[in-house]
Amino acid sequence: MDMLDFLYHTIPGRMLLKPLTAPSLSRLCGRFLDSHLSHFLVRPFIRTNNIRIEDYETDHIRSFNDFFSRKIREGLRPVDPDPKHLIAPCDGLLSVWKIKKDTVLPVKQSRYTLTSLLRSRKLARHYEGGYCLVFRLCVNHYHRYCYVDSGAKSRNRRIPGVLHTVRPVALTSRPVFTENSREYTLIRTDQLGTIVQMEVGAMLVGRVVNHEGKGMAVRGIEKGYFQYGGSTIILLTEPGKVQIDPAILKNSSTGNETPVKLGEVIGHAKANESADTEICD
Repeated sequence: MDMLDFLYHTIPGRMLLKPLTAPSLSRLCGRFLDSHLSHFLVRPFIRTNNIRIEDYETDHIRSFNDFFSRKIREGLRPVDPDPKHLIAPCDGLLSVWKIKKDTVLPVKQSRYTLTSLLRSRKLARHYEGGYCLVFRLCVNHYHRYCYVDSGAKSRNRRIPGVLHTVRPVALTSRPVFTENSREYTLIRTDQLGTIVQMEVGAMLVGRVVNHEGKGMAVRGIEKGYFQYGGSTIILLTEPGKVQIDPAILKNSSTGNETPVKLGEVIGHAKANESADTEICD
């Protein structure tokens, strides 16, 4: 039996899982991965995941987390500058769903409502009829992310939770996006409406590092980064504001993810639509 099957599908395993997913253990693992003692993990990680090390800045790598959240070399992630274009905020595998009233969104075999995701019934209702975009980052992806557009942004709203693995076996037993810690902000843009941009952490480390609080977002500027753990970014768009690339919608309708890179175009503003939503504080 696989260890994750044991943890999630047996009584002894579930008894063991509770302390394994405690925030204190997450913090302990995080401190180890931040320390120079974890540097020995870097080389096997590069080999196992076929990472093109020449694409990244590595002069100041002192720990495993330094490497995991490494910066990419300048020019390798150009950001489309057109404010009428919706860009990918990160590298990853993209799935898109149309948000309908009372819809339950399937994400990586997990299911959640928009209300449980945001912990706000009012905010969830506001996005009915819009799109939910889920970017799944694998361990070999670039783990820094940018603002999807410029505009006034709300404070960062952090929702703590018990951290669970994003491996599929866990998703059959746990609603990952209501269990994991997550953090989101609202960005009021001129062309694309008010967008929710959310980062989700995972089991053991699951740390999300965002650089700024309430203020102004700038399109393409680094918003933050993930440290080691399965990582996901979610965007919510208002109804009638954005048209997603038809090829991406077709892939999503057949259950296929679309590989994307930070800064590339994934949709565009609908004609004659303007942002009129009051930004939350």
